[in-house]
Amino acid sequence: MMLATSAIWFETSIAAARAASNVRDYLQAFHAADSALNLCARSVVAAGEDAPGAPQIASGEPAQWKLESAFEAGAITPVAQWPGSLHAPQCLIEPWRLATRANAQAYLLTSRGFGRTSESQVWLQMELVIDGETIERHWRRVAARPF
Repeated sequence: MMLATSAIWFETSIAAARAASNVRDYLQAFHAADSALNLCARSVVAAGEDAPGAPQIASGEPAQWKLESAFEAGAITPVAQWPGSLHAPQCLIEPWRLATRANAQAYLLTSRGFGRTSESQVWLQMELVIDGETIERHWRRVAARPF
């Protein structure tokens, strides 16, 4: 009976350690992605009219972030490295013009943060709309990473 109880406690402690490690990895990736997203938003707002790319009229929201090759080619790295992460966080800035607000500049910012492994990635997005002196930020989490 003591052997069975010891085995169960051992398995339980291993499962708890794995769960804690996974949560740590997720939080590491989340904070890296969130920081990259905020740094990219600051650079776009600071650049103003000189922000990367000229907004294009598009039928919908930009979708280059969904293509891994396009994301890799166009993404910037706002910080050289992130402590404890496999890779530095990345951010892709995609401009577009809103059909309902012709004078506003809109950008879709997509960031990717890493944990200790390449499987532990968090993708975040922000819709940034600059309309004169008004700046709107609409944040969202990407549920599944694109392929």
